[in-house]
Amino acid sequence: MDTNNLIDSLHPLEIKVIPFLKENKTLKTLVNASGLSEVEVMRTLQWLSNKSVLNITADSKKFIELDENGKTYLEQGLPEKRFLITIKDSPLNMNDLIEKSGLNREEFNVCIGLLRKSGSIIIENQIFRITELGNKFLEKESLDELFLKKISENHIITEDLAPEEKFAFDNFSKRKNIIKIVEEKTKTIELTDIGNQLVNTNIISKTEKRIDRLTPEMLKNGDWKNKVFRRYDVKINVPKIYRGKRHFVNQALDYAKRVWLEMGFKEMKGPMLQSSFWNFDALFTAQDHPVRELQDTFFIKEPKISKEPPQEIAKRVKDVHEFGGDLNSLGWQYKWNPKAALQNVLRTHTTVLSAKTLAKLKKGDLPAKFFAVGKCFRNETLDFSHLFEFNQTEGIVIDPNANFKHLLGYLKAFAKKMGYEKIRFRPAYFPYTEPSVEGDVYDPVRKKWIEIIAAGIFRPEVVKPLLGVDIPVLAWGPGIDRMITGAYNIKDIRELYKNDLKQIRDMKEWMH
Repeated sequence: MDTNNLIDSLHPLEIKVIPFLKENKTLKTLVNASGLSEVEVMRTLQWLSNKSVLNITADSKKFIELDENGKTYLEQGLPEKRFLITIKDSPLNMNDLIEKSGLNREEFNVCIGLLRKSGSIIIENQIFRITELGNKFLEKESLDELFLKKISENHIITEDLAPEEKFAFDNFSKRKNIIKIVEEKTKTIELTDIGNQLVNTNIISKTEKRIDRLTPEMLKNGDWKNKVFRRYDVKINVPKIYRGKRHFVNQALDYAKRVWLEMGFKEMKGPMLQSSFWNFDALFTAQDHPVRELQDTFFIKEPKISKEPPQEIAKRVKDVHEFGGDLNSLGWQYKWNPKAALQNVLRTHTTVLSAKTLAKLKKGDLPAKFFAVGKCFRNETLDFSHLFEFNQTEGIVIDPNANFKHLLGYLKAFAKKMGYEKIRFRPAYFPYTEPSVEGDVYDPVRKKWIEIIAAGIFRPEVVKPLLGVDIPVLAWGPGIDRMITGAYNIKDIRELYKNDLKQIRDMKEWMH
């Protein structure tokens, strides 16, 4: 842009500031010279910088200032000096010393430590006496007192302290509200070649007849004709506007749902509050299993008890727990407690939805495939890899012809669609599946394997009581939050929900 076009594009605030740029090189002096507010001048300098008229450099310096107690001590004297003056002529006990010196209890305690350390006082039978060193201390101004005076009279930069001043600074820094550090930022302006041309041009005379804004009245009466309008630069940098968008975690969860739907699965839904029957008992989790303890599960105080499950299903679950029911199983060999099964919990997994879905199916509905994506809750200690509230995606395939190879195939297909090319499996144990498997995906960004998959084939003790017939049911529950951290190169899982506005704005859209 040449100089004339640049002048034609200047904002009214820029026109006001430019004449002062030659003699004023800092934000502070420009504010004083122009009579504009600091916000107006700063905004104007940013515009001019975008137009290559000037360059802005920022410098930050830390200054020492007197804090509330420091100002008081400058007027009344340091507490340790007042302490010694009070006992100079006569030793005193603690109460009399505090009353006569005017020190508060906190200052008094600080003085004892300082003065005993320097040998200025001795304490005998709770009586405070001044020593010879203490009398010498009173004869002249101390290093600390001189430093207080210097701070009050000068703008001292922390980097410029002499060694003895640094010693006094360290002492005061350990004490309450004597000094404080104030950071002062200075913005300096340096004109470019174009800027030097502008400041030597009579900007006001060249722009005084220019119209900055087109009004409805001008359009109505035709005054806009033959007028000179301000030129707008459509290429100049402008503040970035962030459009509204869904949280990146919700984007990923929606994508996972689409993946399952595209693979022919139907979605399972249900409340986060579930009875222990559906969350544990229906999945053949023994009532004395450690996972059902308070340290692992959130039990609900109100409502504490849930509605009873269907009697026929409850009877079959009870029999399976106690002696294996009509299956070739021993069960858990204990007396099943129906009251314990009615305790409400925050669901610990989305597998509870699989149990409820199996209980509703009829033979004519088979084969069938279902999935769920939802929040689960476990009483975990919060750290970089664990949350007490997390998302899980669930899947089941009910098919008489299904087998373990099909299970691994579904898991591989889902992992690839979620962006992970490498996946490996290893044997595992879970109370309600046999055989069971755990799966890891390879994170190419962090270059390591991360565990995300727990899967297997539901045990007959789960399927028969709920479905009424024992057929293969493939089941899995990948931890989708860990998948999301890998995709976004997030090393601390807590960052998923810290609601950092900058992180949310800058995070890429979820797509593979």
